Amino acid sequence: MKPVIDAVRVHVRTLLAVAALTVMAASSPTAVTAAPAQPTSKRADGSTAVARARVAADVLMGSYDPGKAWFPSSWWNSAVALQTIGDYMQRTGDRRYIGPLDNTFEKDKGVFPAGVLSGDPLLGNFTSRAIDDSEWWGLTWLQAYDLTGDPKYLDMAVTIANYVDGYWDTSTCGGGVWWDGERTYKNAVTNGLWIRLTAELHNRIPGDTVWLARSRTAWTWFQGSGMVNADGLVNDGLTNACTNNGQTVWSYNQGLAIGAGLELWRATRDPQILTTVRRLADAAIGPNALVTEGILTERCDATDQTCDDNGKQFKGIFMRYWTDLADTTHDARYAAFASQQAESIWSNDRDAAGRLGTRWSGATSDDHPNVFDWRTQASALSALTGVIPIPTPSASLAATLSPAQPVVMPAASGTTTLPIDLGVSATGFFPLTTLVSVDTPAGWSASPSGTLMRLQPHGNATPVEASRALRITVPGSTPDGHHRMTANVMAAGLHFTTQADVLIAHAIDFDTGTVDENPWLFDAGGSQSNGVQNRFADGGAHFTYRFPLPADTTSAQVILTIDAEFLVQVSVDNEHWTTVLREDRPITDGSNKADRIIDLTPYLTTSADGSKPVYLRVSDSFPDDGWGGRVYHVKANITE
Repeated sequence: MKPVIDAVRVHVRTLLAVAALTVMAASSPTAVTAAPAQPTSKRADGSTAVARARVAADVLMGSYDPGKAWFPSSWWNSAVALQTIGDYMQRTGDRRYIGPLDNTFEKDKGVFPAGVLSGDPLLGNFTSRAIDDSEWWGLTWLQAYDLTGDPKYLDMAVTIANYVDGYWDTSTCGGGVWWDGERTYKNAVTNGLWIRLTAELHNRIPGDTVWLARSRTAWTWFQGSGMVNADGLVNDGLTNACTNNGQTVWSYNQGLAIGAGLELWRATRDPQILTTVRRLADAAIGPNALVTEGILTERCDATDQTCDDNGKQFKGIFMRYWTDLADTTHDARYAAFASQQAESIWSNDRDAAGRLGTRWSGATSDDHPNVFDWRTQASALSALTGVIPIPTPSASLAATLSPAQPVVMPAASGTTTLPIDLGVSATGFFPLTTLVSVDTPAGWSASPSGTLMRLQPHGNATPVEASRALRITVPGSTPDGHHRMTANVMAAGLHFTTQADVLIAHAIDFDTGTVDENPWLFDAGGSQSNGVQNRFADGGAHFTYRFPLPADTTSAQVILTIDAEFLVQVSVDNEHWTTVLREDRPITDGSNKADRIIDLTPYLTTSADGSKPVYLRVSDSFPDDGWGGRVYHVKANITE
């Protein structure tokens, strides 16, 4: 069959070359460039935009915990992430994630003590002392109502808004909603959310006058509050003396002010409101504002800083409402800005696993590396979703390689066979014969290197999927480092490229919570990483490393720098586990931090691919108190 396969490969490459020339001739924004895309009056190719967003959405939902029905560790961030998934579904027609939305609604609408889902006690119906958190959930359920038409979501949004209305107070600063239940601060985020929430309620409740009146009043108060400074930028909030506190202009506050005005304009058609919105938008992308070399940039995105878990999602909120602005005004400048963000994210801020980072320019530094997690994924997904045209393109084609960041630890001689699955997904209404071409580094080979895959899409609501097993042969002489392989898929004028970043390593030595950890992290298992050099697993969470030790390994030890309430287990098949370390004391202060040695020699068993894989899993020995095993550094000693 080899001549047939080679013929297919040549045919595929020829077609891809023709397609590439066509794309270049048309100056298509789907072409990947090494630098951020320049402003353009044209949005990215619609089918490609859908495919990119689908890949990013699937990565995001890989972090969703169906048991707790949220994204680990953050309550308000989970609301925004689910709202982002709702935006994606509404924009693309993909309806695969309606279930998780409803799962969250049903499981998390009750009363919860502090520390279960939020640092604050949850009072029921998605309310808490954090008034802005409550508003985020109100907007999330309005998005779910728009998607499904189920009145239970609208009713919940009304319940939340009635709760928030109790914190509107004219006795301090003449109006505004308090940020917290203790009534200590009036700020931009809480009041921008309030205007948007009340206006959305009015626009969805026939005959309403109450919510419209509240939205009008809040908008008028906000514009006169002083939070919008002389440059048209929104500072964080007000002082106790009811003046602008001069604190950071965060992108989400600017975006919420834009979004609030747009929804109220839809309710009133007052041209003055739209004029104000444009002024806020133009100020955001003006000199000395929120943009660096054309890319939306948070102050904490500087390479000598790191955004906290809140700041990681701010830019996505801005882009949610910027998309609304571009859709509403049809202003080419606003569309061009959105396109520029999406292109920079895809070209510069994406790793081989499809994860999207916090710095959309892709900038990084040793002390403050670009961070990739579910919050940054949700944020960037908003930008990718925003460039999908309306109406939704009738067809799309996407592909992934799994694992996308595999590790090969070659033996001293011979070759290693690396199994990788190519996944292809498509939407549309006609059968697709997809041409696949696989390119590997020099000296490597892929089997098959060219093939055909047939898909039968049936609309946009449920993308169809197909997979093909690939076997990559890696020479033992390959130098250590990262090596990239590429799969191109093409069908009926659609084209998508996906990559795998293969790490060749003869040693194991990495800090957790960094990009160096990613290839070894086989299963994140709901674990978390608060910045650089730590990963921890609280409660029912865990994380698993896979070490594909060389075939000629005779003994091995792994050294973990670890603390807190750890449970460490080892397996040869990721199914049957042996406990090798356990902290039997309830330690929550890190006082037991130490290097601990685990002998892996008893677990060295040769697998089908010739390596001797060992799985190491860290979890929580006291799952009820939230201080699970925390690892800082992993190193191995290997004897061949």
